[in-house]
Amino acid sequence: MDSIIQLRNNLISRIQSSKDLNFLKALQTIFDSSEQSLYKLNEHQMKSIEISKNEIKNGKSIENSKAISNLKEWLKNQ
Repeated sequence: MDSIIQLRNNLISRIQSSKDLNFLKALQTIFDSSEQSLYKLNEHQMKSIEISKNEIKNGKSIENSKAISNLKEWLKNQ
């Protein structure tokens, strides 16, 4: 575990000190591609996400604090 922390800290330090835009863009591409492979969604999940994005875009959403408040109120009544 120690080697993971050391490696992470070393990479963070190198990234923070880098002024090489191409290098940083390459790292961003690596991070983006690794994140994409973490989530394998089926067609139904993708459609649900798209529907949700459209609802948010059209103002059909509530703030997180309001959602939590509503949920707590609902739980009290159960």
